[in-house]
Amino acid sequence: MLQRPTYLKQLIQFKDNDHIKIITGVRRSGKSVLLMLYRDYLISQGISEQNIIYLNFEDFDLLSVQSQDQLSQLLSKRLNKNVRTYLLLDEIQMVDGWQRVVNAVRVSFNCDIVITGSNAQMLSGELATLLSGRYVEIPVYPFSFKEFLLAKNIDPNARQVDNAFSEYEQYGGFPSVVLASKEIKDTILSGIYDTIILNDVSMRSGIRDTDILSSLVAFLSDNVGQLVKPTKIANTLSSNGFKTSNHTIERYLTLLENAFLFYRTRQYNIRGKEYLKTSGKYFIVDPGLRRNAVSKHPGNYGGQLENIVFLELIRRGYTVDVGKLDSKEVDFVARKVDEILYVQVTYEIPNNTHETDNLLNIRDNYKKILITQRYYEFKEIDGIPVINVVDWLLSED
Repeated sequence: MLQRPTYLKQLIQFKDNDHIKIITGVRRSGKSVLLMLYRDYLISQGISEQNIIYLNFEDFDLLSVQSQDQLSQLLSKRLNKNVRTYLLLDEIQMVDGWQRVVNAVRVSFNCDIVITGSNAQMLSGELATLLSGRYVEIPVYPFSFKEFLLAKNIDPNARQVDNAFSEYEQYGGFPSVVLASKEIKDTILSGIYDTIILNDVSMRSGIRDTDILSSLVAFLSDNVGQLVKPTKIANTLSSNGFKTSNHTIERYLTLLENAFLFYRTRQYNIRGKEYLKTSGKYFIVDPGLRRNAVSKHPGNYGGQLENIVFLELIRRGYTVDVGKLDSKEVDFVARKVDEILYVQVTYEIPNNTHETDNLLNIRDNYKKILITQRYYEFKEIDGIPVINVVDWLLSED
């Protein structure tokens, strides 16, 4: 198993406290592997395997466990109130009513509880009511570029790093794709894509006709980095022969976000310090899935780069918005605790100063950077650092 030290460290930090650890993320991003790594860590700390319960609710033996009562009966046979137990529940959202059972276990037994799920809806509703303030979410994403190089055993200082980035940009960071030979990468990506669309979105939501849903995913993937509104999407799909409505598009957008396939950023008025009730941008969770969704057609290189930068920002723990300053746009306003980072992203720097002017017009002292895919000899423009995307992805900051 490939190590995921950043995520494992978060789990270890919350070990043996009253918080339920909830690992979330898109399917096949490595949540189950992280549970296994945590189990191995527990064993290395001298905890008996008999005191560790691991249950994967997608396993054949557990397919019949679908209700609150069935889950309760299963756990009651294995838990002992007099023994400290480490309970690891994988893909728990497969069981209806699991929230009440997990909360009851937390209250009644001496347990350290870690669960995983592939749908953001599991963090709302009854769970939020029952466990308010008593759970911590650990989002897991496909490999970062750093993890990609580690998995491929490539030295970050080696010459082939730029070629590696081209592969990462094309096929993304899903672990099973990264480790596969080039001949079968697209086949694996197609399988992941179909599983998310058909199982995690369509089947669970009762969508029978997936043509509109697939067309929506293709539209969002082809327009990453562009401001879009549900009305515009509905009109575009309707003009292509799909009968749909704003209501349907809004519902499908929510489902895609819940499946962690897309992330939405809102527009933020930097001068007025308020969110705008206008269009937003959607970014897909992995570059390889984007390529699959647009049928491998090249194009929108600036949007692809912006997508990669967005994913890295949220991996690093930032909350990310799209900035608006009068009539100008700042690609990202990234916040973390007391820190604000303004980021402009461009495939290559144009002959004008448009990209840096947008940043220079922001009248505060927070850090501002320009990320580009091209290499340049100069390192700044009017005091704004110019950073190649590979260098930025491999940096500690």
